[in-house]
Amino acid sequence: MNEPMIETTISNRPPWERPFWKPTKGKGFIFFYLIAIHVLAVTGLILFPLPSLRVAGLALLFVCLGGLGTTVCYHRTLSHRTVKLNKVIEQVLIFCAMFNGSGAPASWVAYHRHHHSKSDTPEDISSPTHGGFWWAHLRWLYQSPRADTQYWCPEFNQGIYKVWTYAEVPVILLSLFCGAALGWQGFFWIGAVRLIYSLHMQCFVNSLTHLGHSADGDTSQNVWWLGPLQMAAWGENWHRNHHSNAGSARFGLRWWQIDFGWYFIRALEATGFAHNVRRPRPANQTVAN
Repeated sequence: MNEPMIETTISNRPPWERPFWKPTKGKGFIFFYLIAIHVLAVTGLILFPLPSLRVAGLALLFVCLGGLGTTVCYHRTLSHRTVKLNKVIEQVLIFCAMFNGSGAPASWVAYHRHHHSKSDTPEDISSPTHGGFWWAHLRWLYQSPRADTQYWCPEFNQGIYKVWTYAEVPVILLSLFCGAALGWQGFFWIGAVRLIYSLHMQCFVNSLTHLGHSADGDTSQNVWWLGPLQMAAWGENWHRNHHSNAGSARFGLRWWQIDFGWYFIRALEATGFAHNVRRPRPANQTVAN
């Protein structure tokens, strides 16, 4: 099987040189979705700049649950196999991640494994080194080739994981409109405003945390101040730690590097809902900047 390469245009130009408004074939819906939630979020912030405590609390709860779903389940469990979760817990976290706008597990894992395999090269689907900040932050979502799930993660093209792929659109529509049960304020804040916040906090992992410089050419970096803002990706701001030891379920290596994803895994392990938890190698404890 030939290894998939990043798509180019007929003139062999890389996709980041295409007009920003032109989605890749088959990704028109993603482009429309991104525009729609941005427009709705801005509208909601204008009409309801300060939500009620009930609305704000529910939006925050969904952000936090979605963040755990993305970092613990999609990233550490499914993509890198650094922990095994109880199957019920795993499926609940998949729903939380999808409800937070992270997409189906098959596509997320395929994109992420591709990224690690080709990190900082022209074939890296979300590299700011070659495509620039906005390519890495947002444009790759609708301008990169569709995820080759059969190559990168065939195990997620079957069984319950395949069902989640079919459920992706219904789940995101539920996520966008469920807040309407609490009126227009709930519609905007629990829907589009929450989804925009979660989207950009997760996108910073591809863009901001890959703007570093090191002797070995690895652009990944830890960004400490992103942590308190990044409820949508608990612990993902310690990205240099992760790239230095992708086989570890723990991202925050020093006592002051807060990693709620790791704390959640340890709690699941202690209660028997997680096992085969992989710890970092001692040599990687030196990565702290």
